[in-house]
Amino acid sequence: MRVILPPVLTLICLILMSLLRWLSPIAIIFPKPWSWLGILPICTGLMLGLSGVYQFRKAKTNIRPFREADTLVMSGIFRFTRNPMYFGIALLLAGVWVLLGALSPVIGIIVFVVVADRWYIQVEERMLSEKFGPAFEDYRVRVRRWI
Repeated sequence: MRVILPPVLTLICLILMSLLRWLSPIAIIFPKPWSWLGILPICTGLMLGLSGVYQFRKAKTNIRPFREADTLVMSGIFRFTRNPMYFGIALLLAGVWVLLGALSPVIGIIVFVVVADRWYIQVEERMLSEKFGPAFEDYRVRVRRWI
């Protein structure tokens, strides 16, 4: 089954956001120099996402969506969010939105969050529940999906 992987969806959202900024900005809500504050969520998002990748690599578990996990990772950043990589990408997109300065690019963030939440995360969590049963259910109750 061919699917759009999260990095590809991220790129699509970045392109969409850039096009919306230049073709239909609606309103400038983050004028220069305030728009440079977008660097903060970009850096935070990158650190959050890379922390999740690091924890997966450390646990030697599969990182690709729609594939079965080898291990239930609940340590590190996963103590605070069940989806640090998706949350990190959402923060990165939010930072790009602030950098772009206009209202319309927010649509790219919305698209990413809805697709990640409804497509990737729901499938992944169903697979984790089937494989790890009560351990995953306990984790799911203790740790929020996003933050």
